[in-house]
Amino acid sequence: MSVTRSAAKPATPLRRAEAMTMFVWEGTDKRGVVMKGEQPAKNANFVRAELRKQGITPKVVKVKPKPLFGSSGRRVTPLDIAVFSRQIATMMKAGVPIVAALEIIGSGNKNPKMQTLVNTVRADVESGLSLSEAIGKHPVQFDELYRNLVRAGESAGVLETVLDTVATYKENLEALKGKIKKAMFYPAMVVAVALIVSSILLIFVVPQFESVFQGFGADLPAFTQMIIGLSDFMVAWWWLIFGALAIGIVALIAFYKRSPAFQHTLDKVVLKVPVIGQIMHNSSLARFSRTLAVTFKAGVPLVEALDTVAGATGNTVYEQAVLRIRDDVSVGHSVNVAMKQTDLFPHMVTQMTAIGEEAGALDTMLFKVAEFYEQEVNNAVDALSSLLEPLIMVFLGVVVGGMVVAMYLPIFKLGAVVG
Repeated sequence: MSVTRSAAKPATPLRRAEAMTMFVWEGTDKRGVVMKGEQPAKNANFVRAELRKQGITPKVVKVKPKPLFGSSGRRVTPLDIAVFSRQIATMMKAGVPIVAALEIIGSGNKNPKMQTLVNTVRADVESGLSLSEAIGKHPVQFDELYRNLVRAGESAGVLETVLDTVATYKENLEALKGKIKKAMFYPAMVVAVALIVSSILLIFVVPQFESVFQGFGADLPAFTQMIIGLSDFMVAWWWLIFGALAIGIVALIAFYKRSPAFQHTLDKVVLKVPVIGQIMHNSSLARFSRTLAVTFKAGVPLVEALDTVAGATGNTVYEQAVLRIRDDVSVGHSVNVAMKQTDLFPHMVTQMTAIGEEAGALDTMLFKVAEFYEQEVNNAVDALSSLLEPLIMVFLGVVVGGMVVAMYLPIFKLGAVVG
């Protein structure tokens, strides 16, 4: 019943729902007990009316003050959207009307920005918009794939089932992203820490040794001279080095986002990097398979589904390949034949797709492919972590230990001369 209400469109156009404001209130119940709380509403009168309905006599109703520093709460993350999807799907399956479900989720969310988002969506749905139209006003938080799936679920009258599928998809996708970030973050942080420690040694510690070495009156080993020269350069130009590094990183990120050609080239290079490249390949295959399976299962037409899936692969090389598949499918080719033409998808993927198309169970086969490659990513990340640990120890030993040895070589040499 709640699904029909959310999917139905009003006969006459409605004005845009007013923005919701968070109010704090204080009042007394029928026993005279003082009660406090928060309530999102269009204005204070709505809050007072709602409190009276609940048997509470309002004493104070005022707009919730904003925090002194910065905006309130963290940003809305994809994981927040995944949790939201799971919550609303569970409530709707239990028979809770969609407006009531949104109100419960909004009032119980600890992230103020997510709370505001859910309350705004609830207000739009309450005013007569469908859920897909309501979330369509927030394209940053609800991407095109999400909106298409919700729209398809409303059209087919199975919104709660689609939301449950979307929740599972989002959870799996975030878990996969977490694995990839784990594989990249650990070595990157170790390298960054090693560079910071090395910079501190070169700028603050090595000059102290240099002043001691000047009193020796003997020639320093070549390795020590090289470290001292590097230290002198760092002391004189550290601000330029760190400034150029920061500007370079920011410029690289900006150029990557604004230049499709550069983005494509970099993504292609990453796919060819040993070990890391294979993880990225498997990740893209898993995301392609699961996203296409979810959209196809939800009833989205295949060509439209492929158009949406292209941007969800996480790599522009795969994105362009999926767009080629979409073009081939739109002129009558089967999906597995179109996949073979790209020379990018493994034989197992194309064969599983062919079997799924012949058996009329394409979504089932694609889910199995996604599970296989997600497990491959998990195994590869665990193996990479085991491989990187000794390599990182060697790296730290060479970088930091090398500078320590360079500083003590003259002392060893002086000791040999004295001996």
